[in-house]
Amino acid sequence: MSEAAPALRLAAVERRFRTEAGELPVLRGAELSLAAGEIVALVAPSGTGKSTLLHLAGLLERPDAGEVFVAGRAAGTLSDDARTAIRRTAIGFVYQFHHLLPEFTAEENVLLPQLAAGTARGAARQRARALLASFGLEGREHHRPGRLSGGEQQRVAIARALANRPQILLADEPTGNLDLGTANRVFEELLQAVRGQGLAALIATHNPELAARMDRVVTLREGRVATQRP
Repeated sequence: MSEAAPALRLAAVERRFRTEAGELPVLRGAELSLAAGEIVALVAPSGTGKSTLLHLAGLLERPDAGEVFVAGRAAGTLSDDARTAIRRTAIGFVYQFHHLLPEFTAEENVLLPQLAAGTARGAARQRARALLASFGLEGREHHRPGRLSGGEQQRVAIARALANRPQILLADEPTGNLDLGTANRVFEELLQAVRGQGLAALIATHNPELAARMDRVVTLREGRVATQRP
């Protein structure tokens, strides 16, 4: 019986940026594999390529060399439409700054990605309400982001990332904009949700205490991924 393909695999990915001084190599053959149900912390200083790695993993950018595999499927040569379809259904992304749509309510922010993926409105609304309730936001569904606290806004952003039942969750400093107490609560809720759904998750954080609560910690050194702790 063959082993299941990793939920996410980066194979020798390279990324270079052009500057006035010439090409700047950011990733140099980075390798990373995430299994379903595994939560991995990415801890690296600013400017080392952390966000670039996440953007490649999330199919927001294409590597200059190497390949990104999602559930065993190579995504590098796919059309933009095909990559968008994978992002929409298989990958959830949480940013440090929630990027909620300010003119829409909490419920609508979680509803919209489901409608874009073709979910019927009734089922999408039910899913949105259930997710928001699971993050303690029952009664806040009809508030726009401006009427929510920072922690509440980030909970909505996490619910939105989980709305289409992705296989992979990518998070770029998801609690970095919150005070310590709120960050701990939101992060614990994020971990519970990810573990409960059996997702593969790659979570960038500067907080060593949060990183220690994950299954594995990796870092970036000279454009390559290195394991800090199994």
